[in-house]
Amino acid sequence: MSSLQHLVAQTSNLWWIGGAIIAVVILVLLFIVGQFFSLWLQAFMSNAGVSIWDLIGMRLRKVDPRTIALGKIQLVKAGIHDILTNDLESHYLAGGRVPNVVRAMIAANRAAIDLDFKKSCAIDLAGRDIIDAVNTSVNPKVIDVPNPQRGKATIDAVAIDGIQLKATARVTVRTNIRQLIGGAGEETIIARVGEGIVSAIGSAETHKRVLENPDRISKAVLAKGLDSGTAFEILSIDIADIDVGVNIGAKLQADQAEADKRRFQAEAEKRRAMAIALAAENKAKIEENRALVVLAEAEVPKAMAEAFRSGNMGIMDYYRMKNIQADTGMRDAIGRNDGERDAKQ
Repeated sequence: MSSLQHLVAQTSNLWWIGGAIIAVVILVLLFIVGQFFSLWLQAFMSNAGVSIWDLIGMRLRKVDPRTIALGKIQLVKAGIHDILTNDLESHYLAGGRVPNVVRAMIAANRAAIDLDFKKSCAIDLAGRDIIDAVNTSVNPKVIDVPNPQRGKATIDAVAIDGIQLKATARVTVRTNIRQLIGGAGEETIIARVGEGIVSAIGSAETHKRVLENPDRISKAVLAKGLDSGTAFEILSIDIADIDVGVNIGAKLQADQAEADKRRFQAEAEKRRAMAIALAAENKAKIEENRALVVLAEAEVPKAMAEAFRSGNMGIMDYYRMKNIQADTGMRDAIGRNDGERDAKQ
């Protein structure tokens, strides 16, 4: 009897333990279900096709169930049914911004823009703002050229006549979804439009033609297809303002004249220095020749003395030479006096 009571007691304990385990499991399940019940109910009432087990699986895969479920609900309510919950989870696990992609898909669907989910995810993963891209496709944006935030207020160019013109432009663009991945951004558009403005002004014969018809610049720049390879499509280029700057041609001519003046002065100074050096050289040669003459004259008495000793010259010959020298000196003096007299008359 005691063994039977003991067996009954053990069986009772097992039932209590089993019941406790079942109760704990039920409580855990109720807790888990309670966490996702409101979200599941919202998805169920929206026909989003998200089950409670999908939500639990998302939590186990470290995916935010609320982000995926709300995104799926928004897509279904917008009439987009071909995007599965698994697609949203894959983009979330890849580091994408699911809410941005969902809003972009809804906006593109409302605006009848051809944008599929894969391309939208690729744009988002590339770091582009997919919402801004879709909005710009619907509502074109205006880009200022040049960008005031870069510290430059105008595009400066010089016409053929040498007059500088300062221009600012506004470029109306919309996003080109097909080229958004790998396409150049706003800075490329600004650079290309600025280059086109400089080229258009530089090819004008006079600055007056540019001032008379600023739209010629817009047409010339727009015809170059500057949006090729960019993420935008240029709709229009408008010259917002154009002012006359300085006369670059005259300034360059003045600078050139000043440079020529300095070059000619340097050449003249060089020739002057060469002339002074040549004069000094000639003066030295004259002094050298005079010294040679003095040396030669110093040899005359020696030669005469040698002639007297050798008997080649007598005393009468000497006196005749002196007389000739005296006559020559007298004639020179008379000639000088006559010249002075004629000059006075």
